[in-house]
Parts: sequence; C-alpha cells; structure tokens
Amino acid sequence: MYSEQVMDHFMNPRNQGRLLNANGIGEVGNATCGDIMKIYLFIVDSVIEDVAFETFGCGAAIASSSMATELIKGKTVDEAWSLSNKAVAQALDGLPPQKIHCSILAEEAIHAAINDYLRRSDLPERKE
Repeated sequence: MYSEQVMDHFMNPRNQGRLLNANGIGEVGNATCGDIMKIYLFIVDSVIEDVAFETFGCGAAIASSSMATELIKGKTVDEAWSLSNKAVAQALDGLPPQKIHCSILAEEAIHAAINDYLRRSDLPERKE
C-alpha cells in the first residue's frame, strides 16, 4: 500500500518538532480525516534556513510533512511557494489515491507559513 519512501519518512521523520525561532508558522487541517499539520519556517534574506513540522495524523500525513520540509529547506521563499502537492507525492514514490489529501495539506501548510512570514515582515501575502 505505501512505498518504501513513505514508510521511511513515517518511521524516521525529518525535521519533526517545533522551531522556537520560527518567523513563519502555518497550520492547516482536514476536518474529514482529522489530520492537522503545522509548519515552522526560519527565513533569512528570503531563504528558508531552517524548517520543522508537527503533524497529528496518519502515516501518510507525517511522511508528507517530513518530505515537504526536506524539499524546501535551503530554498528561497519563491521556490518553496511553488512546491506542489504532486511534487511531494512524487518524491514519496506515490501515495494511495485516498491519501493524496495529505500532500495537499503539506502544500497548504507551507503556503500558510510563508504568508505568516510575509505578514510579520509587512509584505503583501500571496494568493493560492
């Protein structure tokens, strides 16, 4: 059912926990399945220097959070914004159709964290 990549990121999540010096925090949830995802960003000169996540949810949600943080760490805000849920799912070697919403949550959480950073920096927010 799950790829080796999904299982690895579920069993050994990267960047899990809180980031105390975060200057961008995004939290999203899916009422249908109950998954809640929180992404913490520490951005310096438009580059994501550090990233962390806290996720309450299924294995696919944890794996999607972990992979998404790996994919945006060290990237610019623009590069992170353009990360799609499809790219997250592809990096995980696929997700079952009923779990695609987990990769969508990761994309939405990154967008929410970036917009939080932009608000804190008195910059205009981006549209989805």
